[in-house]
Amino acid sequence: MRGAGNQGQGRLAKRDFYEVLGVPKGADEAVLKGAYRKLAMQFHPDRNPGNAEAEHKFKEISEAYDTLKDPQKRAAYDRFGHAAFENGGGRGPAGFGPEFTSSMSDIFEDIFGDFMGGRGGRGGQSRLRGSDLRYNLEISLEEAFTGRTVDIDVPTLASCTTCDGSGAKPGTGMSTCRHCNGQGKVRAAQGFFTIERTCPICNGRGQILEQACTDCGGQGRRQQNRTLSVDIPKGIEDGTRIRLANEGEAGLRGGPPGDLYIFISIKPHDLFQRDGADLYARVPIAMTTAALGGEFEVPTLDAARARVKVSNGTQPGQRVRLKGKGMPILRSKDFGDLYVQLDVETPQSLSKRQRELLEEFEKESTRENSPTSEGFFAKLKSIFEG
Repeated sequence: MRGAGNQGQGRLAKRDFYEVLGVPKGADEAVLKGAYRKLAMQFHPDRNPGNAEAEHKFKEISEAYDTLKDPQKRAAYDRFGHAAFENGGGRGPAGFGPEFTSSMSDIFEDIFGDFMGGRGGRGGQSRLRGSDLRYNLEISLEEAFTGRTVDIDVPTLASCTTCDGSGAKPGTGMSTCRHCNGQGKVRAAQGFFTIERTCPICNGRGQILEQACTDCGGQGRRQQNRTLSVDIPKGIEDGTRIRLANEGEAGLRGGPPGDLYIFISIKPHDLFQRDGADLYARVPIAMTTAALGGEFEVPTLDAARARVKVSNGTQPGQRVRLKGKGMPILRSKDFGDLYVQLDVETPQSLSKRQRELLEEFEKESTRENSPTSEGFFAKLKSIFEG
């Protein structure tokens, strides 16, 4: 019995996991990871060769972090302490199991990302996609109304016809890079981890040109101007972007080409203003036409003319709607409307007879002739006279 008692006294009690990591009990995941990372770097065996105490501490902090980073394990530990993992319920600090690997992976992925060794795969690709291009195209409102096909000249990098985009001199090819053995990356060991870097000889491609094409310098593409036809659909709006797939720059060494994006802008019009599919125009009319009524014509974008009827007693700023005389609606057979705003023009440079007629009209005028102004001045009179 005494031997059993001595054995129990000889076993060292485990330290509290929060104490091991030096964090409060309510610490969040970021605090746990930061504390573990700092301690792991400090006590890792590769940094402390032959130091048994450092190795023990490293195992201890690894066990603590493995438990507390897992929400279920942490909940069990907070409730039952170390007893929650006895009798096979969890791993002890005696070895470096898969949980340790997971912990270290979490930490060093954050630190080194894709530079960590073992990620596999060739570091670079010999064929790179070409860049996308932008072209600004300005059209008239009439062109946006009717639609049309426009030819544009685009300066771009096109595939080299001499080497068919490979970058290699005709009759030669590619050979495996000896510096990286075709992997595109070279590895360097630093302490207990391995860093991968892009091969400086082949720039990550894993292959090098035996002889470069003399026309393109080994790039597989050359500068040239291309003429492209662009279909402008009816009803296109200002700011629309048209994508022409595979019409951008050629890819590097036979890689896929980029795309060409055409941005449409519409010139301001002398008569019409546009709002979506509707058009607006301001048209001056004579005072007599506004008073007596009448008709006049306005041009439309379809090269025709539309008649506008004016009712007698029309006031300045009134609008007349011409249905279906606006812009075509994109990808539809329908059209917007044309709104004509009437600006009543006051006569100028009156002759003697014209003045006499207007003065006579004024004498004969009643409240019914100018109800708006009569009502306005009546309100002013009541305000100032109380």
